[in-house]
Amino acid sequence: MILRSSLFKELQHSFTHFPVMAILGPRQVGKTTLAREFGARWKKGPVTHFDLEDPDDRARLSNLSFTLKSLAGLIILDEVQLKPEIFPLLRVLADRRPVSARFLILGSAAPELLKNVSESLAGRISFLEMQGFSLGELKNVRKPTKKVLLDQRWLRGGFPGSFLAKNLSLSEEWRDSFVRTYLERDIPQLGITLPAATLRRFWTMVAHYHGQTWNGSELGRSLGVTDKTVSRYLDILEGTFMTFRLQPWSANFKKREIKAPKVYLNDSGILHALLKIGSQEELLSHPKCGASWEGFMIGQIAHELNVDRNEMFFWGVHGGAELDLLIVKNKKRLGFEIKLTNSPAVTPSMRSALETLKLYHLYVICHGDKKPWPLSEKITAVPAMNITKGFFSKIK
Repeated sequence: MILRSSLFKELQHSFTHFPVMAILGPRQVGKTTLAREFGARWKKGPVTHFDLEDPDDRARLSNLSFTLKSLAGLIILDEVQLKPEIFPLLRVLADRRPVSARFLILGSAAPELLKNVSESLAGRISFLEMQGFSLGELKNVRKPTKKVLLDQRWLRGGFPGSFLAKNLSLSEEWRDSFVRTYLERDIPQLGITLPAATLRRFWTMVAHYHGQTWNGSELGRSLGVTDKTVSRYLDILEGTFMTFRLQPWSANFKKREIKAPKVYLNDSGILHALLKIGSQEELLSHPKCGASWEGFMIGQIAHELNVDRNEMFFWGVHGGAELDLLIVKNKKRLGFEIKLTNSPAVTPSMRSALETLKLYHLYVICHGDKKPWPLSEKITAVPAMNITKGFFSKIK
């Protein structure tokens, strides 16, 4: 079992400030496992767990107010998006003094899709977004070697069921099943009436756009729908943690900067499943190989630096310089250029980004597990296995 100690510590910290804590993330990413582990170590009273997909637990909660008001200690509510009427009651229970209960709610949809959660629990709730295994969480795994571990995580993705599968065939089978279940069960459970075949076709098209600037009109024409409809489809994928948009940064209005966002799939393994990539050899020869590596590294950097989406950007000038990732944090601008190579070199584009964006530092993220080394003043090469909180903690 791979311990997710950093997430555990975030939960402990948040409960010292908020009566309600929400773990949000896609299905099968390990939210329930983390919650049960947290509950097993809870020292401040009893622990009660409700799974809202379980008919028996749903029956126990048929009278929400009566059931929850009588409980104390830690109350875990799993798949809470299936019972949105619970949120106004949680506000009342969270405001009781003295505080007799803490609530840990788990959901597979973002706050925008969890009706009323943001409004009902404003100031009372903290959110923890959970994705698949990070490289930092895998750094203490002794077998296989770090390089093999890196490539396995990239190819299979971070979902525990896929990454920990006994072989690649079982990993592929798990991901194919995940995609089918997401389309045929998870989306309808959210009250979204959209044919599974339509959403799958759109999802696959987005996979082919992975790492590119968004062009809703082009996808709309391919699907025979309007730009507005395509935007709604993308909102659904993003709201259920399947994709994310990286917004452009504007540095100089005199230059022809790129204004449209880039779109990425959150999990590299799901990306490869949709693209029918079945092995490392197929991945390395696929046209989307570089874009896949880029999206994978962006996710790792964002996790280890603990940045929100509104702190992440890319920058580019039409026909000119570009930067894969810009993070604005603690009043500093950190640049990241992502290269699928073991020996990156400084390019004119990097120097232009360093000067134009006034970067505090530029990190060139590359493949491998060697120690970081300087490429130039304010430019450092960082092999992927060094992307950990320990490395980035040096940035003040």
